[in-house]
Amino acid sequence: MQPHAEIARGETHDGPNGCNMSGSGQILRWLAVRGYVNDWCIYVGRITDDWEGVRAHGDKVLGEINIRRLVPCTDEAFEMYRY
Repeated sequence: MQPHAEIARGETHDGPNGCNMSGSGQILRWLAVRGYVNDWCIYVGRITDDWEGVRAHGDKVLGEINIRRLVPCTDEAFEMYRY
């Protein structure tokens, strides 16, 4: 996989049953991307942002529960998550 390649994308609620970033209840867009080394991360942005906007200006998802909820992964893959 190429560096900075997209792994997955989607939409979720900002709340306890989705990706609880600020608890706004709004819909968020998220994008999982590979890094330049053997790592990856997830960026999240507003539903009105296009995908490139989420990638360039989105907030990084930090909580393990939120990370695994958006991208179910093995423990090995989770260890490669870039905080």
